[in-house]
Amino acid sequence: MTAQKGAAFLLKIGDGGAPVTYEAVAGLRTTQMSVNGDTVVVTHKGSGGWRELLSGAGTRSVSVSASGIFLASDAEIAIRSHALAGTLDEYELSFEDGAKMRGRFLVQRLDYAGDFNGERTYAVQLESSGAVVPVGAP
Repeated sequence: MTAQKGAAFLLKIGDGGAPVTYEAVAGLRTTQMSVNGDTVVVTHKGSGGWRELLSGAGTRSVSVSASGIFLASDAEIAIRSHALAGTLDEYELSFEDGAKMRGRFLVQRLDYAGDFNGERTYAVQLESSGAVVPVGAP
């Protein structure tokens, strides 16, 4: 296995077309993904004092956060529109090795910031709705 560049870990938003094409969110500096899973505890008297979990049960979700420099790209404007409307859209996470993950996400939070002597920045938090699936290589 080889190390991968963090700069190649990209967040992309769908264009709403059929088939969907994806555009990278401009100005990214940081992208983070968390895969979450709720546990279903099935411990009983015969468990010998050890917790037991039910495999394949519970709710799974994916959280994505990203931040960067605001460049007023079409992708950034689409994210803001979805944040204000509370609507879902198609997103893709792509990795340097060619692997991708796609799914529908809701913009849970969108922040803008700017210092008097610095650039305008943004931070976005996305939460999955439905399955997030791997596509492409590996």
